[in-house]
Amino acid sequence: MTDTKLHLVFGGRVEDPQTLKFTDLEKLDIVGMFPDYASAEEAWRAAAQRTVDDAEMKYVVVHLHKLLQPGA
Repeated sequence: MTDTKLHLVFGGRVEDPQTLKFTDLEKLDIVGMFPDYASAEEAWRAAAQRTVDDAEMKYVVVHLHKLLQPGA
């Protein structure tokens, strides 16, 4: 069995598309948690595509496994 490397995909409205400063944390769109980068990237692409015409919406992939085990 391979190790699961958790990834979180979420998005929301940002002040500036060049930053990750989300304007309303209560309205974040939590897409989900995924066991590998490939499935997280697929979910990220789908979410980002839905809001492609809104420059203030931004979706990201967070490598939770790196936060949970920073030395690994």
